[in-house]
Amino acid sequence: MSSEYSEIGLDVADGVATITLHRPDRLNAFTATMARELVAAFDATDADEDVRVVLMTGSGRGFCAGADLGRGGATFDATDETRAAERGDFGSIGGVPRDGGGIVSLRIAASRKPVIVAYNGPAVGVGATMTLPADIRIAAESARFGFVFARRGLVPEAASSWFLPRVVGISQAMEWVATGRVFGAEEALAGGLVSRVVPDAELLPAARAIATEIAENTSAVSVALSRQMLWSMLGAATPWEAHRVDSNAIFRLGRGPDAAEGVTSFLEKRPPRFPGKVAENLDVVPDWPARPDGMS
Repeated sequence: MSSEYSEIGLDVADGVATITLHRPDRLNAFTATMARELVAAFDATDADEDVRVVLMTGSGRGFCAGADLGRGGATFDATDETRAAERGDFGSIGGVPRDGGGIVSLRIAASRKPVIVAYNGPAVGVGATMTLPADIRIAAESARFGFVFARRGLVPEAASSWFLPRVVGISQAMEWVATGRVFGAEEALAGGLVSRVVPDAELLPAARAIATEIAENTSAVSVALSRQMLWSMLGAATPWEAHRVDSNAIFRLGRGPDAAEGVTSFLEKRPPRFPGKVAENLDVVPDWPARPDGMS
């Protein structure tokens, strides 16, 4: 794992960047340091044109057991001196300190590369909510999930009140949030939180197979822009908004080298070699999620 980080690992191979939450002795419990390192890792994967897909997983027995509760009852008190000091660079929104889980989830949402999450064990609290902006989520049979906030006197964070109902529907979201219970991988599959459940030993091979299929067969530009389009249209008022964005993207990309290569390689019955660079095409569709005024 990369020595640049202390609580995560970042490895890049064959177009796939693997981000591993790495506090196995604490079931990868979430900290301010982990939040910063996850943001830095996604900054790095966005900047690297050789990275086609980001894969997130956890080390040891769990994916992420939620927030580290080591400070006891003051864990979530933003006026606590220790908490305030360790999160002093997180900034504020609406006149209050920004939620660390939200900082991570919104950074994942803004990723220029598709994000796959492989839940290798429990994903509870922020361990579940921060991954909702991922594009593909798969779970090991041993994985368990919980939106346990109401059992801790809190509310869902990490912008999950926006993401969760859009991922699983409002009724399923409210059942899980209102009860705060922990549930298994099969219920997560039935509820739409994950797209597949596989035996534990097959989890990473299955996730990497999806990542490899993307990396070897698709245009990086097409996937990046499609990701922005699909997520942003979840909040559109009318399909005419999608038609406007689609038309502009087809017009712009249709004249470009990737479209020519995609058609030519298909006709010549050979693997494509797409030359386009994501960073050179970001203006084709609107940025998503759009930052509110005054946010940096």
